[in-house]
Amino acid sequence: MKRRTFLLGALAAGTGACRRDRRPRLNVYNWSNYVAPDTIPTFEKEFGVRVRYMTYESNEEMLAKGLLAPLDHGRLKNPGNLEQQFQSPAWDPALRWGVPYMWYGTGVVYNRSVQPAPRSWSNLWNERLKGRLTMLDDPEDVIGACLKQLGFPFQSVEPAQLREAERALVQQKHLVRAYLNAEVRDQLVAGDVLVAQLWSTTAQQAIEATLSLDFVFPSEGFPLYADNAVILRESRRRELAHEFIDYLLRPRVSADIAASTRTATANAGGRALLPEAIRTSPALYPPPAVLERGEWPGTLPASAQRLRDRIWTEVKAA
Repeated sequence: MKRRTFLLGALAAGTGACRRDRRPRLNVYNWSNYVAPDTIPTFEKEFGVRVRYMTYESNEEMLAKGLLAPLDHGRLKNPGNLEQQFQSPAWDPALRWGVPYMWYGTGVVYNRSVQPAPRSWSNLWNERLKGRLTMLDDPEDVIGACLKQLGFPFQSVEPAQLREAERALVQQKHLVRAYLNAEVRDQLVAGDVLVAQLWSTTAQQAIEATLSLDFVFPSEGFPLYADNAVILRESRRRELAHEFIDYLLRPRVSADIAASTRTATANAGGRALLPEAIRTSPALYPPPAVLERGEWPGTLPASAQRLRDRIWTEVKAA
C-alpha cells in the first residue's frame, strides 16, 4: 500500500453498547485537526449513534491500526460528488479500498523577508538560510525533493542517484534547524523559521495566521498526495462505517470540514460551496499550470524502499 494512499480515519470495529449508552458505536481514527467541530456531533445526532473519535500523528500509528476491507459501493450514494480526477484515481481506479477525502502537495513556505524568494528546491541549499530552515521529518518528501533538485526523478530507484541525493542532504544538514512536520507551523508564524519544506495544507494554516508568509510549489516539480476514508477489515459495523463515509461525501459536510481545517477537499460539490478566498487559494488549489509540475508517487519496489530507509537513517545520524 502506498504510504499516503489510505491515511484518513480508519473506521474500526465497534464493541457494542455500554450499559449507560445503548446506541451503536463507531470507532473513527483520523489525523488530528482534520474535521470540523460539528462533523462528529451532527453525524451522531442524525444517525442515532455514538462515535469514539481517536487521532494519530504519524503514518506508523495509522498503519498499525490494521488491514482494510473492500468498500461496498451499493451502500454509497455520494461518490459522484468527487472531483473528476478523484473518481478513478491511479492508486485505486475503482475506489475499491477507499474514498478520497482531502489532497495536498509538498512545497516551500517562506517569510517574505527572504529575498529573492525561494522558487526551487535547489534554493534550500543556500547558506543564507543556516539555522532558519526546516525540512520535513519525512524520508519520501526530503529524499524526493533532493532528487528533483539534482535533476533526477522524484521516485528514482537507481542506487547511484539515491546515494548522490544522500551526499547532497548531508551537505545541506548544517543549514537545517530541524526535521519537522506540522509542528513547525508555530515557528513560522513567530518568525523563528524563515523557510520550511511543508505540506500545502499546513502551510495555508500558517499563512492565515500571519501576513508575513507565502508559499510556492518548486519549479523542478513536486509530489501530490491524497488522504482517503477507509474501513478496517476487522470492523463489525461496516454498514455504519459506510454511512459515515457517505456522510463525509456530502458537499455541505465536506465544505464545512475544508473551511474549518483549511484543507483541500477532493469533493467538487464541497469546493463549490467554499468562500472564494479558500476556493481559489493557490496553495490549496494550485492552478493548472502549476499542477502540471506535480506528480502522484506510486509504490516503490521493496529494494528501493529499503535503500531509501537506510539513507534516511544515515542522513539523520550524520
